[in-house]
Amino acid sequence: MTLRILLSIAAALACLAADAGLAQDRKPSKKEIDAIRACAVKYANDASEAERRCLFNLVADPCTKRTKIASDRDRMECFDLERAIWDDLLNENFKTLREGLDDDQRNKLRDMQRAWIAYRDTTCGFYYDKIQGTMANMMIAACQARETARRAILLAFFATL
Repeated sequence: MTLRILLSIAAALACLAADAGLAQDRKPSKKEIDAIRACAVKYANDASEAERRCLFNLVADPCTKRTKIASDRDRMECFDLERAIWDDLLNENFKTLREGLDDDQRNKLRDMQRAWIAYRDTTCGFYYDKIQGTMANMMIAACQARETARRAILLAFFATL
């Protein structure tokens, strides 16, 4: 009887791991990528408006509504999808900004970016320190998406100066 229970638990865990792996493999669609990119371009001259209009409204929120969320993990994956789009945009904006700088400015940009990464990780990680529960993971994912979007918008702005 004990062996049967252990085998059942192992099978259930294997199914959960397979489902989690499939969900994590989902990449943002072209439609989702295009929506955020178009929004970021439209509000490129107004960072607060870009954040208000573009962040979460186009990918994460519709994702959570569309997928009949069953868990915080599902919500977390929706935020991760959005973060992936903003992260690509951030990297493009970083490269564009970097191209227009001299060597000293490039070094300062690198240092600034490293400091921002530490800030993002410490700030978003604090959700776990404060909440200490599974809901913290979803909040960390939302924080990382939000901070990545803000950074992408800021780097785009710097590139116009």
